[in-house]
Amino acid sequence: MTNQEFTQQIDKLENLLFSFALRLTRNRQDAQDLMQETSLRAFRHREKFTMGTNFKSWVSTIMRNTYINRYRKMKSRKHVNQPIEDFSFALESKNAIPNKGEHDMRMKELKLMLSGIGELYSVPFLMFYRGYEYKEIARHLDIPIGTVKSRIFLARQRMKNAIGDRYQN
Repeated sequence: MTNQEFTQQIDKLENLLFSFALRLTRNRQDAQDLMQETSLRAFRHREKFTMGTNFKSWVSTIMRNTYINRYRKMKSRKHVNQPIEDFSFALESKNAIPNKGEHDMRMKELKLMLSGIGELYSVPFLMFYRGYEYKEIARHLDIPIGTVKSRIFLARQRMKNAIGDRYQN
């Protein structure tokens, strides 16, 4: 499919696709974002479209899958993308005078625990914490995605254990 043919097909379906996106997201701004992302993905993979098949169905499937992927991603990522230093106030006593030294000690202790789990686990864990996606981590470390997920999971478990052991002693 040529660029011009693709553009013509998408233009014909624009209203229909937007109403479908609106039905999925129930928000005008999110529907526009979904439309844009769907158009981009469809354009990127236009060579996979088989001529003679239903273009509307193909693009609608891309939109539905894009929406589902985004929903799952938002649901599973309930963490804040801010440095842990910004939340150290939650660990501090409410009666104590703010003390940068105590904060520094806690951060030093967390970094020590992180180095204690080994570089094999801490590198993917830190990359994920800094916002890299699994694919990017896998590509950078030249390992399969499943291995990346496993190492991040194990790093979390080891950090939880290390933090738990700290408070039990």
